[in-house]
Amino acid sequence: MLLELENVEAAYGQSRVLFGLSMNVGASEGVAVMGRNGMGKTTAMLAITGLNPPRSGSIRFAGERIDGLAPHRIARLGVALAPEGRRIFRNLTVRENLVMAAADRRGERDPWTLDRVLAFFPRLAERTSHGGGQLSGGEQQMLAIGRALMTNPRLLILDEATEGLAPIIRQDIWGRLRALREAGLAMIVIDKEVDSVEGLINRHFIVEKGVVVWSGDAQTLRENPNVRDRYLVL
Repeated sequence: MLLELENVEAAYGQSRVLFGLSMNVGASEGVAVMGRNGMGKTTAMLAITGLNPPRSGSIRFAGERIDGLAPHRIARLGVALAPEGRRIFRNLTVRENLVMAAADRRGERDPWTLDRVLAFFPRLAERTSHGGGQLSGGEQQMLAIGRALMTNPRLLILDEATEGLAPIIRQDIWGRLRALREAGLAMIVIDKEVDSVEGLINRHFIVEKGVVVWSGDAQTLRENPNVRDRYLVL
């Protein structure tokens, strides 16, 4: 397995959010982490990236314990996050947002470079001199994904990648993510809609109150409407 979480517990101050969460992601695998709001999905991703280290349990990436490592060290191992809310640098240009994240520590055969990211997201190529704050929501999301790709990750984590975007932009972004999956990039996608991640994901993990309450492939989830009604439908 590329990533393994075992009995992870995490909190914000005295407020516990994860209560022994376990999940895993294989090399070149796509995994969806699903569930209603406030159930611990984002907290789990922050634990993986070191932005909110777990209180207990273990996290391994490519066989190495990463729980307790600083976020920049985890990023150097090949974990990249496109966070909820995009978090791009609004006062930097598109080009600057991308170049500041550039890294190819493993000497990839075909690394993600500025030119490659701009070719992958043509809308960004048209706006390289625009400030991040001048972009539309969809363009900002493309920039957040492009910035993550510039680190040449082994695992890409996407937290609500298309939330609040127009349908045509959502389709565009999901299409780009499918291209990344077809190229073999391992991915964790947080999303509320099962249909959105169709063709992108190998397995689903449903999180409820800080633990995984169900896991399985897409077909099994489709064949179990009771699971969707109980854990996903608001």
